[in-house]
Amino acid sequence: VAEYWWSDDPVRDPWRWRIAIAKKHDVLYGKFFAKKAGFISKKWLPVFANYRRDGYDFDALFEDEKAPIKHKNIMDHFMENDAEIYSYELKKLAGFGKDGEKGFDGAITSLMMQTYLCNCDFRKRINQKGVEYGWDVAVYSSPEHIYGYDHVTSCYKEDPRTSWGKIVDYMKQLYPEAKDMQIRKILK
Repeated sequence: VAEYWWSDDPVRDPWRWRIAIAKKHDVLYGKFFAKKAGFISKKWLPVFANYRRDGYDFDALFEDEKAPIKHKNIMDHFMENDAEIYSYELKKLAGFGKDGEKGFDGAITSLMMQTYLCNCDFRKRINQKGVEYGWDVAVYSSPEHIYGYDHVTSCYKEDPRTSWGKIVDYMKQLYPEAKDMQIRKILK
């Protein structure tokens, strides 16, 4: 119902639902499907990670020159520690902004599509007095921070094409009327 949108009512406002779901970590939330937001369950994350990452951890991807420096500048903040970083802070830390690198949102989307990043929460900014203000802001993290490295990479031993086949077969079970082209479009 139109009046429920952006009402800030946690029971009726669908924008609040994504916040509640992202916080619980039962599923991951991010731009995972045709660069659009959606959810991936903990069970299916290793399959998606293997397919989308082609078996690469981010550092190996960068070393093989398959990721741009702007992605590395972002991922460096998630590699060594179990970070949860506000989007606006990450933008500054990674050197994006008015006088820096361009294309922050596109880089984040690309890293989400590859399952290297996700939205782990949405929180209000906090002013110098420690008081929350404004709209909720995205907080990013890595799936490894949420579920652990061993879980996320548990399908790395199988061929990424096998993982792709599992995902497609599952989509066909859920949506038997979907054509192969439609499935490919949403998953690629």
